[in-house]
Amino acid sequence: MPMIDLKTHDRFGFSALPDRPDFSWPEGKRLAVCICNNIEVFSYLDGLGSDSAQVGAPQTTRNYAWREYGNRVGQWYLFDLLDELGFPASHNFNSLLLDRHARIAERILERGDEFVGHGRTNAERQDTLPEAEERALIEESLAAIRAFAGTAPKGWLGPYLAQTPVTLDLLKEAGLDYVLDWPADDQPFWMRTRSGPLLSVPYSIEVNDSPAMVFRQQGAADFERMMVDQFDEMLFQSGKYPLVYTIVLHPFVIGQPYRLRALRRALAHVAAFRDKLWITTPGQVAAHYASLHPPA
Repeated sequence: MPMIDLKTHDRFGFSALPDRPDFSWPEGKRLAVCICNNIEVFSYLDGLGSDSAQVGAPQTTRNYAWREYGNRVGQWYLFDLLDELGFPASHNFNSLLLDRHARIAERILERGDEFVGHGRTNAERQDTLPEAEERALIEESLAAIRAFAGTAPKGWLGPYLAQTPVTLDLLKEAGLDYVLDWPADDQPFWMRTRSGPLLSVPYSIEVNDSPAMVFRQQGAADFERMMVDQFDEMLFQSGKYPLVYTIVLHPFVIGQPYRLRALRRALAHVAAFRDKLWITTPGQVAAHYASLHPPA
């Protein structure tokens, strides 16, 4: 049999979960919980964008309006639910939202939540760009949030979790501390870049309303069961390993009232175990992990 040349990378090495040093989150907690919300803006009848009924559908007034529902309505339902539960959240934030929907950013500041860099718009992907243009996209999106919020984001999630071979290098050079684009673990881990280490923080593409309910067309009850089962099992596993549980949301998906009801029940289940949890944001997870396990 001929040898198969498997392409690889030099960003991180293999690490088996049982072989790692043990640690705890603040106050001795073993499970960190992060609500990761994606707030996005799209181009009218142009570019990329999800559709409520068909994968890969062309851009239409219907699916543009469906996504805009998230910014006009669904996001505000979600803010109110998080307020009721006393949960912080992080928001993967398209910077061009500041031109059209700055009121959303104002509410994020009022809540004291975390902005995470999420490109300019989800009408484009950064993995199609040459290095100079990708660098400009990253710097432009971070600069816009910095100008509004007073500080730049410390973390990054690319639109569609898409990266070029040099994305990690560009993110490190832009001053970012962590990235969410590599769903390879339930603990943070260090990645190598040409300018020094960058932390990967867990981010679920499984317990994520968009792939579950838009792309796989699963129902709200299915997603509720996913959220609860993932949480219950990770709470059990955290007796052995410190872990990070994330729920990933998009307000144009989860903000539909019947889906919001499922989220409400799932988050109430999580909140019932509040005393055992560190309910936090990815940025706080990154900072705590880096303080305990600085890069070699």
